[in-house]
Amino acid sequence: MTSAGPRIGIFGGTFDPPHVGHLAAAVNVRHSLGLDLVLLVVANVPWQKVGERPVSPAADRLELVRLAVGDVEGLEVDDREIRRGGDSYTADTVAELLEEDPSSEVFVIVGSDAAAGLPTWERIDEVRARSVIVVVDRPGGTWGPPSGWRTERVEVPRLEISSTDLRARVADGRPLDYLVSPSVVSGIERLGLYRDRR
Repeated sequence: MTSAGPRIGIFGGTFDPPHVGHLAAAVNVRHSLGLDLVLLVVANVPWQKVGERPVSPAADRLELVRLAVGDVEGLEVDDREIRRGGDSYTADTVAELLEEDPSSEVFVIVGSDAAAGLPTWERIDEVRARSVIVVVDRPGGTWGPPSGWRTERVEVPRLEISSTDLRARVADGRPLDYLVSPSVVSGIERLGLYRDRR
């Protein structure tokens, strides 16, 4: 896929909460692939997580991502899936971006764990046909793309941080320092998130 238009990364997620691993992945992909912009797209209803655990309200998660991103160059918070309502599907987001600017080249950014589940995504054939899949992997990772997929692999620093652990830390009263940005720590406290659940 060649294009004279903007090269845009879609980094979607629940971001419950966003942490420094998310930001490191986004800035490293942007740098490695020369993207003009990486959109951190906050899921409205993350359909693959429904029923697994309580998910914080979309407005709260969006606020935390805004706090996390701040003024980092080349990163932008995107609320289109929240505005669209209902379950959040990457196929819809890719389609919407290409409707806005058909000259865009779209890169869908996923972690290596999520990449293994790509065949289960809703309308994955549309995503595969209209975008490049970017797999964020740790040094020494072994993920290989399915045959016929347009993919890029970007190595990022090994940061063992999970949103599940961060929620547990808040519930237990343990610190979040250096795992999330100070503004996100303040936002979690102000919004009263994660105190009584994981």
